Order: sequence, then C-alpha cells, then structure tokens
Amino acid sequence: MQRLFLSLLSGALFGAGLFVSGMTDTTKVQGWLDVFGNWDPTLAFVMGGAIVPMFIAWRLTSGRRPLVGGDFPAPPRPEMDHRLITGSVLFGMGWGLAGLCPGPAIASLSYNGSGGLIFMGTMLLGMVAAPIFGRQLDGLAAKV
Repeated sequence: MQRLFLSLLSGALFGAGLFVSGMTDTTKVQGWLDVFGNWDPTLAFVMGGAIVPMFIAWRLTSGRRPLVGGDFPAPPRPEMDHRLITGSVLFGMGWGLAGLCPGPAIASLSYNGSGGLIFMGTMLLGMVAAPIFGRQLDGLAAKV
C-alpha cells in the first residue's frame, strides 16, 4: 500500500510540475524548439530544474536502497550507437511536430481534446513498433 501511495504521489507531483512549468502547452514547447524563429527560452529553467536535482539524486543514492524495496537504476552508460541516434532523431521530430512528449502527453490527456488522444494513440503504436524496427536496425548495423 505504501508503494502505491508513493507512486500516486510521485505521479501527481510530476504531472503538476509539467503543467505548472508549461511543458503541457504545445505552443510553448514548439517556441522553445524554434531556435531560429520566435524562440522562447523559458523552458531552459525547466530543464535546469530537472537536471540539477537529478544530478544530486545520483550522487546521494550511491550505495543506498529505495524506501519501498528494489534497487536504484544504474546511471546510463555514455555509449552512442545507432539505436540512440535513431531514437533521438525520431523523438525530436515527434516532439517538434506535436509539441508533446510522453510525460506531458499523459498529463494533458484530460484537457487536450482529440489531438491529445490522437498523439497518445500514435505514441503507443510507435512503442509497439519500436522493438520490431530496432531488430531490423540491429541486423543492418551488423552487416556494415
């Protein structure tokens, strides 16, 4: 029960943070990404507000265990491969075109109308298709 409560609390806090920061406002996100046009730099504070606490959290959790069991994930390895590059390009294209990424898309489901539902459906379709295309990319990379 404690784990469910902490999950609910964390999800609610994350969703509220996305809403308050403007990450669920597609025009604000697209303004952030439009560096050669009418650029809106305010989301840089959101990025800093996420990177700094996460950096501190990685340092503080070293050698500790979560309150509700399990283990903290290991820091990601700094490897750049074809999967990372392809995924980053596709993520960036979707984020720039729609102005949403997975977290804000879920947070905005209740008020973003049919556009939010269409985005969510296509995002879920992409999540199902990604492993299939990933295996094909792995096969192509192995041949090179």
